[in-house]
Order: sequence, then C-alpha cells, then structure tokens
Amino acid sequence: MHHFTYRNDELYCEELPVKIIAESVGTPFYLYSHATLSRHFHAFYDAFEGVERLICYSAKANTSLAILKLFASMGGGLDIVSGGELYRGLLAGFPPEKIVYSGVGKRVDEIDMALEKGILMFNVESLEELDLLNQRAGRIGKRAQVALRVNPDVDPKTHPYIATGLKNNKFGIDAESAIEGYKAAKRLPNIRILGIDCHIGSQITEAKPFRDALENLKGLIHELKRLGIPLEYLDMGGGLGIIYDDETPPLPNEYAKAIVDSLKRIHLKLILEPGRVIVGNAGILVAKVLYRKKGKAKEFVIVDAAMNDLIRPSLYHAYHSVWPVVKAGTKTIIADLVGPICESGDFLALDRSIADVKRDDLLAVMSAGAYGFVMSSTYCSRPRIPEVMVRKDRFHVIRERETHEDLVRGESLPPFIT
Repeated sequence: MHHFTYRNDELYCEELPVKIIAESVGTPFYLYSHATLSRHFHAFYDAFEGVERLICYSAKANTSLAILKLFASMGGGLDIVSGGELYRGLLAGFPPEKIVYSGVGKRVDEIDMALEKGILMFNVESLEELDLLNQRAGRIGKRAQVALRVNPDVDPKTHPYIATGLKNNKFGIDAESAIEGYKAAKRLPNIRILGIDCHIGSQITEAKPFRDALENLKGLIHELKRLGIPLEYLDMGGGLGIIYDDETPPLPNEYAKAIVDSLKRIHLKLILEPGRVIVGNAGILVAKVLYRKKGKAKEFVIVDAAMNDLIRPSLYHAYHSVWPVVKAGTKTIIADLVGPICESGDFLALDRSIADVKRDDLLAVMSAGAYGFVMSSTYCSRPRIPEVMVRKDRFHVIRERETHEDLVRGESLPPFIT
C-alpha cells in the first residue's frame, strides 16, 4: 500500500495535491511519501516478530539523507557498498555497530574508514579481500568482524542484471570454497568471524528462491559448527520485489514465514537488508508534457524527464505505471513516453496506453522510489532534479534542483589551453 491516491480526479500524495507541489518546485522532480516509507519499514520489521533481527536498510536503493535519517530514527541499521554510503549513513545518524559493509570491490581507503568507525561487520566477497582486511585491521590494532558471502547458486528468477546468487555472477564465494575460507579466517590474527552472508538478487517475486538459498546454507552452518567455527549472525540479504505491473511478490509476512520456517534449530541473529520493498512504491517521478508528436509508425509524448533522471526503463526495460496528475476524461492513447535526450533509448514507457494528455499536463511515473535518483546522472549536461518529501499536508525539498553552475563545479582548464 502507498499514499498516492486520487481525490476528485486529482492525484494526492498523502494530504497534498501533487499539482500544488509541481507549481512550487517545477518539473521534473522526485516525490516521496513519509507515511509510506514509515509504514513499509514497520511492516517489514514487524513481519519477523519473535526473531532476534537487525533490519539493515539497503542504502543503494535510495541514499537521500532525509530517507536515511528516517530509518535511523526508527532503529534501523544500514547495508552499504561504498565509502560514500558509509559517510552518508553516519551523517544520517546510524550507529556504526548497526552498519554492514557489502560489495565486491572495497578499496583500501574505504576499508580503513569502516574499521576506524567500528562498523558491525564486513561481508567478505573473496579470500584476497579477507587477507587485506586482516592487514588493514592489524595496522591500527583492531580486529575486523566478518561474514563470508556465500554464493548458493540459486536462480532468483529476476532480471539477469540484478541476479547475484548464481555461480556465474561476480558475487560471493562458492559453498565448496567457503569452508576453506572460514578455516583461513580463523587462522588470521586480526579477523573475528561473526557470521555468514547470502544475497541472491533483487526484485524477486517468489518465496522459493529465498528458501532454497537458506536450505543450501544450513549444511554449511552445521559443518562450521562441527569445525569449531561458531557463528553469531545470519545475513540473508534483501531482494524482495514489489508490484510495478502485474507481479505478485510475497508480502513481508509471507517472506518472513518462508525464512523463519527454514531457520528452525538454527539459533543465529538474523540480519535482513531490504531496499526496494521499503522505498520503491513510496516515491514517484513527476514530469511535464512538452510536446505531442505523431509519426507514421507511432505516437510520442515528449516529457521533461529523461533517461538520465530514471534509467531503469532504458537499462532493464523496466515497467513503471504512468498516471495523469489531473484526470481530464477517460480517453487514452497508445504512445511512447520519451524524454529530451538524443538517444533512441531515452524512454520511460513504450507502446503504453496513457491518458490523452496535452502540452503542460503533468504525469506521474509510479514506483520510482528505488533506484531512481540514485542512478541518475547529468548526461547531456542536464542538472539533476530535486527530491521532495511530503508528510501529511506539508512538503519539504530534501534535495535542491542542481543549477548549470553545479554542472561545472570542480572542473578547471589546464594552462596549456588558451
């Protein structure tokens, strides 16, 4: 459930008309519902009632400071994949002991920063990374707390670009090598083994892949215990999908039941890393119609938002519903919804039935709260757009629209060019 609804044919975010925000902020912009964000976080946390758990929001889904601050204030932890996300998370108020560092390519400076801040755990992706962690921790007289990310070779039934748990993916260590990895970790003086980690992908719409992954891990967990390598945490990652079109993902309580049922007799603290499922349907992209154009083959609606603002349709052929901000009748057209960028791949929807809009009408691209602004760019020297959050009948610009001056900040001309 989200808090974007129509009242008298006008789209509202909570208690505020979206049109009013557009008139004040200009278009395009991202818009988030505080009530939806809060509700989704609570729903996910409460689904695991009775289980000792830490909900580490996956920062990569949306790193807006305001959203991070909200989840930190609700007692959440954070899953990060870069030094920049660590910086943002600490600035937003996440305690270091609730931060888990994932990702295959941690740099030395990022590792040092995380060690110095005292994060809960590194999810280690390779034996070379394990050795480097041992060296860097020893340099400052600390022990790096780690889990090995085990690749369970489970098909998550999602887009291949966001599948991470198959043997041909770059992520994690295969189960056979994991035993040797844990033995090696046990011998390293500056490493403390804390847990085991698994993450199989994103936008997963079935419970079975999660169950399969956990079943594959259980034998490994028992073997580690037999070898005298006890674990404290089981990090099951994230990946639960949302409804963009006609998907039927399990609800958080169904997802929780699938995991908890498989966890019987495994007494480990549970770490979960939801991202999209919390923020995805809590945000929309609002754009204005610039032109209508009818070609011989098809019709186009050209809007002021583009692939640099929301790249998911171009990158994944991802589906986002498109709603009129103000309904002006029931007539629809079949058209491509495209942006101003000089790329044929610059589209937000293809061959879509949408409202029969005219110039200056507003459209809402739905379910854009996850992997929207965070994946945006300044391609074609288009300044990045603002982000706005609504709470009840008030809105606040949580990120200002960039200016042309922002586009060249940090650039300089060498003296040999005159």
